[in-house]
Amino acid sequence: MFRSRTFAGALAAFIFIGLVAAVLLPGCGKSNEGKVFKVGVIVSLSGPAAPLGQPEQRSLSLLEENVNDSGGIDGGKVEFVIEDDESDPQKANLAATKLIEQEGVSVVIGCSSTGSTLAISPTAESKQIPVVSMAAGTKLTQPVKKWLFSVAPNDALVIEKVLMYMQDDIKVKKVAVLHDSNAYGTGGADEFTAKAPDYGITVVSNESYGSADTDMTAQLTKIGQTDAQAVLVWGTNPGPASIAKNMQQLGMDLPFIGSSGIANKKFIELAGPAAEGVVFPASRLILPSTIPAGSEWAKVVEEFSSEYKAKYDLDIDTFAAHGWDAGNMVVNALQEAGEDSALIRDEIEQLEDYAGADGVFTYSPKDHAGLTVDALVMVKIENGQWVEAVQ
Repeated sequence: MFRSRTFAGALAAFIFIGLVAAVLLPGCGKSNEGKVFKVGVIVSLSGPAAPLGQPEQRSLSLLEENVNDSGGIDGGKVEFVIEDDESDPQKANLAATKLIEQEGVSVVIGCSSTGSTLAISPTAESKQIPVVSMAAGTKLTQPVKKWLFSVAPNDALVIEKVLMYMQDDIKVKKVAVLHDSNAYGTGGADEFTAKAPDYGITVVSNESYGSADTDMTAQLTKIGQTDAQAVLVWGTNPGPASIAKNMQQLGMDLPFIGSSGIANKKFIELAGPAAEGVVFPASRLILPSTIPAGSEWAKVVEEFSSEYKAKYDLDIDTFAAHGWDAGNMVVNALQEAGEDSALIRDEIEQLEDYAGADGVFTYSPKDHAGLTVDALVMVKIENGQWVEAVQ
């Protein structure tokens, strides 16, 4: 509001308003017509983490189409330049270098896995390029790294949800851990082992497997010789599906509690009948009825689900949501900050009560994870469908 006490002041205000109006006239204002805003994307479209990267890529392709069909960024096109890291951290880092140095991107979305994200983090830090990761490892954001953010509920939150379920709902006190030997699996196992005593739970066995392993009967046989009351399986597909089938083959009737890394229908497809009864933590979006009705969060999930289904004839899952949230955050930041990497970083860090598909995000200089445990729900597989484990 202009508050001029003199004629000169009023005249200056009038001139200023006129200039603003002129800028806003068609053809007179700033336009990005013909400009392309390149966004680097590193996802796992092949290799063990492909069940994560493929839905992430689908979401980003859908978002790119939506944004550009709606006028882009002030007339400029958004282009997600996608690289497949083949689920290999070294290839992820090569991709990051290519995107930054050859493609000239000012921001990177990626990666699908914790290991790949950790691999590109030093490169992004040295080049001062913000990264919005779709992986869940706690090490990504604890401690806070200036240029790295995550949209996936991290291990710290997910483990807290799992421990609450074990303590309050199924009331187990002795748990065996079977985890992938990669960064995601090891990080989750370490987090669980460190926090379990606070919930009166003892880890009676801690076994690992390789990401490409297909038979874990040896580890499960060892677990069967303990007094474990449940098995925590921490990894992403396909490993956990193999473990579910191995447990069925061995006649093990212990509760199988998985990680959020199996929160897509691929697990059910891979595990078949052995998926029945498996419980895992996930973002509430896969059970929309658990999201507060009428909330902005609920609206985002409903619209995203509808568009994704119409485009791909597939239901959304956790990983599709990661791609959607990361992409939208970056596009919003580009809208406000242009291609200035430092300003893009600042825009993301200032997000508060931002409703995404994964939940409601609030970032700060002390929190680059953004979500709380309220974003999560415990899911059970019944008759090949997802239902709330605790109702």
